[in-house]
Amino acid sequence: MAWFEDNQPMPATELHYDSAFHLLIAVILSAQCTDKRVNMVVPPLFERFPEPSDLASATFEEVYPFIKSVSYPNSKTEHLIAMAAKLVEDFDSQVPSDIDRLMSLPGVGRKTANVIASIVYDKPVIAVDTHVFRVSHRLGLSDGKTVEAVEKDLESYIPESQRSRAHHWLILHGRYICTARNPKCGNCSLKEWCRDYGQNNKTK
Repeated sequence: MAWFEDNQPMPATELHYDSAFHLLIAVILSAQCTDKRVNMVVPPLFERFPEPSDLASATFEEVYPFIKSVSYPNSKTEHLIAMAAKLVEDFDSQVPSDIDRLMSLPGVGRKTANVIASIVYDKPVIAVDTHVFRVSHRLGLSDGKTVEAVEKDLESYIPESQRSRAHHWLILHGRYICTARNPKCGNCSLKEWCRDYGQNNKTK
């Protein structure tokens, strides 16, 4: 993590948001969807539903048109409305900071909960998505077969002071350099530490 600390000291999510509630919406929408697409659809959604109570009282037909271009819009529409309703009913319309409480919200899995806890509340947790999972394996940071195993490996040696940024370091590296197909190894400043790069060169 020293390279990231020196070269990207202040990484940040690329999702657009203006409140913890709206970040939660954006992260839910980003599941199996690009941040670029999510950022395109959220401005009018946020304007129409500024608070949990506004979304909680909405109908499926009112919400769906705003997000119909994202992946799985039907289930995400249902999740967003149910999530907002639970925020109103159980959490006084406030996005909780506790991981388990976050995961009690419809549409919120461990990755989403960790993202919110990390960004909003600066909790020392690492959210593992497909990019983080891939980069962690390629760099030799983890051999874990599950998201939970990779998360545990990363948190075992990444200091708490870096964990809230580590997700962004790894996800941005995976999104722009260490891509799933045709990784840009020639432009990668981490290749000398990369297990996959070393093994591929030996093979060649």
